[in-house]
Amino acid sequence: MPRISIAPMMQRTDRHFRYFMRLLSRRAFLYTEMVVAQTLLNGDPRRILPYADIEHPLALQVGGDDPSDLAACARIAEAWGYDEINLNVGCPSERVQKGNFGVCLMGEPGTVARCVEAMRRACAIPVTVKHRIGYDDRDRYEDMRAFVRAVASAGCEHFTVHARKAWLKGLSPADNRNVPPLRYGDVYRLKDEFPHLTIEINGGIGTVDEAREQLSRVDAVMIGRAAYDRPFEIAGIDAGVFGDAGATSSRYEIAEKLADYAAWWIGQGGKLSHIARHIMQLYAGRRGASAWRRALAEGASAEDPEVIRRAAARVEAQASPRAARAVPA
Repeated sequence: MPRISIAPMMQRTDRHFRYFMRLLSRRAFLYTEMVVAQTLLNGDPRRILPYADIEHPLALQVGGDDPSDLAACARIAEAWGYDEINLNVGCPSERVQKGNFGVCLMGEPGTVARCVEAMRRACAIPVTVKHRIGYDDRDRYEDMRAFVRAVASAGCEHFTVHARKAWLKGLSPADNRNVPPLRYGDVYRLKDEFPHLTIEINGGIGTVDEAREQLSRVDAVMIGRAAYDRPFEIAGIDAGVFGDAGATSSRYEIAEKLADYAAWWIGQGGKLSHIARHIMQLYAGRRGASAWRRALAEGASAEDPEVIRRAAARVEAQASPRAARAVPA
């Protein structure tokens, strides 16, 4: 069975964005932001880990390099009902480097293997790894192959590969998502050489058609920033990849459900801005998109969930005056 995932993204894939994604697709596999192991173990899981039941299937992504800490995280993830725990071996940020995890761990495959082994012993949910082609001058295909072989020997069966190398110095995390060239061929070769493993490809894939094309070469596809910048693309996953009816049929229906969700969240003591910031691009590419963004930005401070419904009604009115007559003002 193919898999389409929405990538874990720092300061993006919180519970509100994930809820938004689930309104667009019933079948997409969702991920949390990366949680540093020590943050989870020393913090309050009730603040870090909550999610809505609708978000399943859902993975917790963690970062760290200590097997015992990561094993404890795996136990917590399973206890909280997560469907998978994913180890980040791809982030190139300086903060992550100082903690000796993220992509620099590709240079320590034995460490990653020990971490995976400890996590697998600690829980019954799948333990997966997300990594890069390589980093700095350690970016030969042979280096990645050796890394995957070592980690697979510890029992990891699912590898998500960001098909770019990372530069630890000289490029920001944002630049590392765009500047190093994509090397899809290395990911295809990995799948060819490890047919028994689930190989998921990530990087530069932004449409359902592109995802479907990739599935002819690999087992799964992860969509990243495109899901944030052009979220309505995700609405095509269920029908376009799985042949299922989509989770919803129109942007206006999504906006209505988001307004209801916002009412619940505000009732919990949350703020409308926590949700509004993630849904600014719902109408990207449509007439009225700027009016939608402006209405959300200006109205978020009012803490009125109906801001979302009214903004959507105005956009629909601009797009189709005839259809607007059926849309409440």
